[in-house]
Parts: sequence; C-alpha cells; structure tokens
Amino acid sequence: MNKKVEQTINEQINAELWSAYLYLSMSSHLASEGLNGFANWMRVQWQEETSHAMKFFDYLIERGGKPELKPIKEVPTKWNGPLNVFEEVLKHEQHITGLINNLVDIAIEEKDHATRNMLQWFVDEQVEEEANAQEIIDTLRLIKGEGNGLFMIDRELKQRVFVDSTKA
Repeated sequence: MNKKVEQTINEQINAELWSAYLYLSMSSHLASEGLNGFANWMRVQWQEETSHAMKFFDYLIERGGKPELKPIKEVPTKWNGPLNVFEEVLKHEQHITGLINNLVDIAIEEKDHATRNMLQWFVDEQVEEEANAQEIIDTLRLIKGEGNGLFMIDRELKQRVFVDSTKA
C-alpha cells in the first residue's frame, strides 16, 4: 500500500473516531436537556461514525497496511440548544467532507485506483450527512426551536435506528 495514502487513511480513522466521540458527547448533552429523541439521533450518529472508522481500518488491513490508533483529542461537552448542536453538526460534516475530498485527491495523485474507488462510498455518504443535518436545521429554524414543534421533532428523532450502511 502506498505510504502517503496509508498515513492519510490513518489520520481519517482518527477523525472518524473523534467524530464518534463528538456525537456521543452531543447525545449526552441533549439527554441532560430532556431531549431524548435528539440524544437518540446523536447516539445513532456515534454508531455510524464508528462504523466509518472501522471501514477505513478494515480497508487498510485488506490492502496490507497497518492501522495506527492515535490519541483522540478532547471533544466539546456543552452547546446552546438543539439548533446550535445541529449547526455544529453541519459545520463538522463539512469539515469531514473536506478531509474525504483531500483523501480522494491524494489517491488520485498517487495513482491508487483501488483507494479512490473505495472512497467514492464516503463521498456519497458525506452528501447524505450534510443534507440530513441541514434538513434538521431548517426544521428547527421553522419552528424557532421551541414549543410543540420541538416536541414533535424530538419524538420523530427518537425513531431513528442504526443500520450499518458500510456493510451494504
């Protein structure tokens, strides 16, 4: 496996695990605010990000590379309401999109076609991640983040369940 690609994928594994920690922290915060549906949505997101890290992890092994787990830096623990949480989610997913795009660029530079092909799944996934966050932001803005609307969104988000799309 190309060493530059391997190093960048290892960095992405760390970024995906940091994302998982971020979403678990958000889940904890939202649960403490009595927003159990929002907390559930974030817990499912934690599972999803962990599965993304494992997809990269397994890919490295499959290609003869070696996953190298590094310390994960501390994540935030407090936000100012669910709208602020989801604005941060969108900002974070846009950051992850940039990291994935950089990985694609490196795979192309290094002529690593197998990695570029594998990364297409992540490119598509990031479009979905950003759209999901934006949809919730739009809904929260529509209801001004309060009242019966907030209650209804919380109930809806409680229905989300984890489906490991990395195995499809």
